Amino acid sequence: MGDTVTLKCNFRTDGNLREIVWFRVTEGGTSKQKIFTYDAMYNTNFSHMEDFRRREDLVYQSTVRLPEVQMEDDGPYECHVGIYDKASREKVVLASGSITLNVMSPPKSISVEAANQPARFSRYEAQNFTLVCIVTGGKPAPVVYFKRDGELIEVHPFTSTEEVENRGLLAAMDNQPLINRELDDTKVQKSLSFLGPYSEPVRLDKDQPQRSYTSGAPGQEEASPTTEIIPETVISREFPRWVLSSSPMYYFNHTQSELHDGTLEVQAMLTWHLNPQLDNEALFTCEVKHPALSMPMKAEVTLSAPKGPKLSVAPSRAKVGDTVRIKVEGFQMGPKANKVFPEPLFTWTRVGGPLLDGSEERFGKVLVLERVPAELNGSMFRCTVQNPLGSTNTHTRLIVFENPRIKKTIHLNFGDSAGDMLGPSLMLLLLSLTLELT
Repeated sequence: MGDTVTLKCNFRTDGNLREIVWFRVTEGGTSKQKIFTYDAMYNTNFSHMEDFRRREDLVYQSTVRLPEVQMEDDGPYECHVGIYDKASREKVVLASGSITLNVMSPPKSISVEAANQPARFSRYEAQNFTLVCIVTGGKPAPVVYFKRDGELIEVHPFTSTEEVENRGLLAAMDNQPLINRELDDTKVQKSLSFLGPYSEPVRLDKDQPQRSYTSGAPGQEEASPTTEIIPETVISREFPRWVLSSSPMYYFNHTQSELHDGTLEVQAMLTWHLNPQLDNEALFTCEVKHPALSMPMKAEVTLSAPKGPKLSVAPSRAKVGDTVRIKVEGFQMGPKANKVFPEPLFTWTRVGGPLLDGSEERFGKVLVLERVPAELNGSMFRCTVQNPLGSTNTHTRLIVFENPRIKKTIHLNFGDSAGDMLGPSLMLLLLSLTLELT
């Protein structure tokens, strides 16, 4: 796009040329726009050979230059040639040829987003996670692929959501260790294989002498049964109870749509079963190859769980009747990530009671408390921040100070109401004195 293109029409004939007309074909071939005409009515070519009955084949070349082509110049073009008939100069024989101009446009932008976000963190259930790479402005459609930590990801074609879930969960179950799900998370399960015949724990070091047990007469030894020693399993609440494979199956799908300017928008989707323990702080890269680009175009995201949210309260010294805003200003980031991705879900609750408007929870990065009453003094507010990679929460206590202006206003209102009450009483007292005097 932006280059100067030359279209050529070459033909050979032994007749006399009448005209050359160039057309641009539009609207799918139903309409033609004339862009160039060459009239050769007064330009005739004759042969200089001795045998005038034998005409010489002449080679013609017609060129059309299109400066600074744009996307609207893309499409087929036709070259129509008119030749006088040999038998009659009044008759013109027409011939035509076509050529297609493909205008290439490099992609204008690339971005990586997470689908169906924000979403909650699930500790006990595996979740599908999808990255969407959006490439706009390219033509023809670019080649899109994903990398993880700099390594090309081997993907499988995406067929349906049901098949992805079934195959993904099956792979997860095949690689899942044997864990008794009926036990409490905080308890430690010990295998009976640890216990010897006298209920003494078996040492796992290499220096322990091997024991042999006989059931027959002395001197007749039998081979001891092979016992697999299963190490002690500790289940902690800090990690999910489901365990996924360290090499998940990635599913790939892409769609493309045409924009108003004739370029394409491509959406490439990468889906897999998320493992918060392994995928946290993993670097995913979407790269694009296009014939109009000298090197690949790319966009990167680092998956990161929220950690250490920092809260701010405005105003810092809240008074009765003020509007208070509690906002999440930022997070404590790891060495690889510079922001929390995907976008987290913010949930606000009040410890020990409902919020000011009577609701149990509110969503959003900012909690707004309008016209705070004195009853909220000392209230504790909890902010829970979560995304599919993890969850964390932090608290802040609201201190509400007295407002002198509101107190003064209340005092004046009290005086006015007292005056209103004393007015009728004073009139009754004066009326009774008047009656006594009369």
